[in-house]
Amino acid sequence: MSNLSLELKELIIEALDLEDISVDDIANDEPLFGEGLGLDSVDALELGLAIQKRFGIKIDAESKDVRQHFASIEKLAAFIESHKKA
Repeated sequence: MSNLSLELKELIIEALDLEDISVDDIANDEPLFGEGLGLDSVDALELGLAIQKRFGIKIDAESKDVRQHFASIEKLAAFIESHKKA
């Protein structure tokens, strides 16, 4: 598991107060919303703010691609990496 994936899992657990979940419970390719981890729209807002704060990345909530970027840990890590290089 990459350091960024691990950091994202820890951030999700911390930012959303998911006390009953460990990093091992979150698969890198598992959907974060709906049937996967089960996050909802309020969680998305809180997670988006936490990511912006931690990584200094601007997330445009109106962008049509945001939903795809937040689909899984893998996609979220790729999104963050692409913004780090930019």
